[in-house]
Amino acid sequence: MALWRAYQRALAAHPWKVQVLTAGSLMGLGDVISQQLVERRGLQDHQASRTLTMVSLGCGFVAPVVGGWYKVLDRLIPGTTKVDALKKMLLDQGGFAPCFLGCFLPLVGTLNGLSAQDNWSKLQRDYPDALITNYYLWPAVQLANFYLVPLHYRLAVVQCVAVIWNSYLSWKAHQL
Repeated sequence: MALWRAYQRALAAHPWKVQVLTAGSLMGLGDVISQQLVERRGLQDHQASRTLTMVSLGCGFVAPVVGGWYKVLDRLIPGTTKVDALKKMLLDQGGFAPCFLGCFLPLVGTLNGLSAQDNWSKLQRDYPDALITNYYLWPAVQLANFYLVPLHYRLAVVQCVAVIWNSYLSWKAHQL
């Protein structure tokens, strides 16, 4: 409980920094889980550079894009009623999620050194499956998030759930 209170104090004092560090840390954790539990690489074959790439993506892409999106979404649809939460979830999953995945997957490919042609082929192969998998998890999470969670905690809540999602995305994005 003391750790949670410390997190709340840090978030209140430095919301942007804490959100960036939270997203980066949890993206990195997702990659470690992917490499160790899903791919079963073992510590000897763990690709630290891949984990650092995911941390960098969390800090430099996920946190600003998703955190900014939540602020825009709250301006577009103010309120916290069940209907407001449903509207936010539909806009998030119908508009934002497809665009986010369409940017995230090729960004990982680019950072991994894929050529434009290989990146395009990989996106065409992986995007439909990633988007469908997204719809198994995120609509329910986002509905609860938009209805129950204050704006300044939404990114952290999503990133905690996203440890599992990040493991999947890391695995999917790094399949050749």
